[in-house]
Amino acid sequence: MEGQKAKIRAVIFDLDGTLIDTEKYYRVCWPASLAEFGYHMSDEQTLSLRSLGRPFAPARLKGWFGEDFDYERVRQRRKELFDQCLEREGLQCRPGAPELLKLLRQEGYTTAVATATDPERTDKYLKMTGLGGYFDKVISAAMVAEGKPSPDVYRYACEALGLRPAECLAVEDAPNGVLSAFRAGCRVVMVPDQTEADDEIRQYLYAVADSLKEVYGLLKRTEGE
Repeated sequence: MEGQKAKIRAVIFDLDGTLIDTEKYYRVCWPASLAEFGYHMSDEQTLSLRSLGRPFAPARLKGWFGEDFDYERVRQRRKELFDQCLEREGLQCRPGAPELLKLLRQEGYTTAVATATDPERTDKYLKMTGLGGYFDKVISAAMVAEGKPSPDVYRYACEALGLRPAECLAVEDAPNGVLSAFRAGCRVVMVPDQTEADDEIRQYLYAVADSLKEVYGLLKRTEGE
């Protein structure tokens, strides 16, 4: 990849499934919402929606269920079911998230969020988890033309930070996010959540980490390359 030897100056994080433990709720709420409208969504289909942004998510669902599929109504119901999950179970960070973010700030790295989640919910989740104060920029796919796996959101995040993509390490949990960051030109570390990194996605990765606790070590490893 162009600029592979550039010094990493910033770490850009996905939000859902990477920093906060929300993907398990989406995995339940998407099929539950669809069932209320008379559709069946397989677990494989549900997993493929992780971080999938506009216009890709509506197009994929219409491809599965027909052109008359009412994406906005089903998505709104999914949001309601999701909020019910949050009310019952709360919202937690993924293990090691606060510690890693604090360390990166102490060490002088720039940090940002690049998420498929809308700005209002992003702000809500960051406040609920206490992570909001750790970021120089918070970028939502709602700010760009196309969501993940298009590179738009990562390109925009790099521009907002005043850095080249080659100077940014992206941390993601799911294939659509990995592809977005890779296509933008970032080095990508995957911290898998609901599924492991398969052979196809590994070709786009700088590394796979078992947890966020390993990311700082991988970041320091780039300095010796």
